[in-house]
Amino acid sequence: MSWAWGIILPVLEISLLEPVDYLLIGHLTLDETPAGPRLGGTVTYSARMAQALGLRVGIVTSWGGELSLDPLNNIPVASFHTERSTRFENIYTSDGRVQYLRHAAPPLDFHHVPEPWRSAGIVHLGPVAQEVEPGLVRNFPSALIGVTPQGWMRSWGKDGRVFRSEWPEASFVLQRAGAAVLSVEDLEGDEDRIDEMAALCRVLAVTEGRQGARLYWNGDVRRYRPPHVQVVDETGAGDIFAACFFARLYTTRDPWEAARFATQLSAISVTRPGLAGIPTQDEIEACMVEVY
Repeated sequence: MSWAWGIILPVLEISLLEPVDYLLIGHLTLDETPAGPRLGGTVTYSARMAQALGLRVGIVTSWGGELSLDPLNNIPVASFHTERSTRFENIYTSDGRVQYLRHAAPPLDFHHVPEPWRSAGIVHLGPVAQEVEPGLVRNFPSALIGVTPQGWMRSWGKDGRVFRSEWPEASFVLQRAGAAVLSVEDLEGDEDRIDEMAALCRVLAVTEGRQGARLYWNGDVRRYRPPHVQVVDETGAGDIFAACFFARLYTTRDPWEAARFATQLSAISVTRPGLAGIPTQDEIEACMVEVY
């Protein structure tokens, strides 16, 4: 295992690592876009958002080092060795986006998590290509475990084309998680499946793009509308929502407030491209209100 702070560094003693508040487990990705390759993945956007919220953040991943990790802004990364990173190619057609998985890096399990990070208050499982072992949901008994299950709900053919698939471990994971965030697009608008997941999960947030989000909790559901903004780039908005939601839920123990907060900040994020969309301290503070 190697450690990285913006760049890949020689192996360090685990004892040198400091504890973190927000632990992310999932692959950093190399995303092929019309503008060229860029750093992507749920953990990239969620980590930067959690850092902006003032939390100590750590990432467990498997990264090949093809791109600089400078965009992570000095967030420590525990990287399990791989020659090539998980790589996606997105092709945009008149019928929408077609996604291909060109390479998948090795899977991640509990033994990849550095000892000093195992006591994190928030553990975010963020798979993008079935790389996170579902059993991890049992390994952090004192943490708020948040899951963004998109990567468990997708498969790919021999040509790498990504498509929606069943998630056999859904019941096992959702019943043990503290909260989950997914998008309507993840389930292709399957409302029956959303209802099934809401019945399994303690707290379920469903993002709906420009329509905002809805939250299922304690047998109730509420909708949250975002402010009107000029959309520039929606990349990573769901991951930013998730980090805001899990962090605010951990702090307030109020799912309704967490959903309101996350909806506001994820709307701000789409007004700027890529990681520049991470809300500023002033924007974060403007979205803070007393919990009622």
